[in-house]
Amino acid sequence: MLALVLGSLFGCSQGGYLPGGPHALPAGQLSALVNTAARAYGVKPSLVYAVIDTESHGDPAAISRAGAVGIMQLMPGTSSMYGVGNPFDAQANIGGGVHYLHDLLHRYHGNVAYALAAYNAGPGLVDAVHGIPAIPETRSYVARITAALR
Repeated sequence: MLALVLGSLFGCSQGGYLPGGPHALPAGQLSALVNTAARAYGVKPSLVYAVIDTESHGDPAAISRAGAVGIMQLMPGTSSMYGVGNPFDAQANIGGGVHYLHDLLHRYHGNVAYALAAYNAGPGLVDAVHGIPAIPETRSYVARITAALR
């Protein structure tokens, strides 16, 4: 509930940071966390870095207007589903986010664009349209991340 209230006040796309938050992890710490989670779930670290950069710019205190929280911008239901008790804890958030990415990649048979669309708009919508939804934000999100991977 707190995340939803704060999310409405401090949207991630509009400089949405939890007041007093760290605003960025040191590069070495971020690298260690990403590499550990990527290896554990078999997800390419470059994909994880691209998602983190797009979602929060590496800020573990980021909160979106929609209520997504932390470095990988997990929604409360996703945090709960993946056992992330404190979504502001970078290690837990990255672990949950990478596990979720792994599951989406599996669900969409390795199709990175579909997995990214589902990460952004939700798998129910991707399944309903059998592809990337015609939502400008989602299309832009997928395009930015796939371009970063090239």
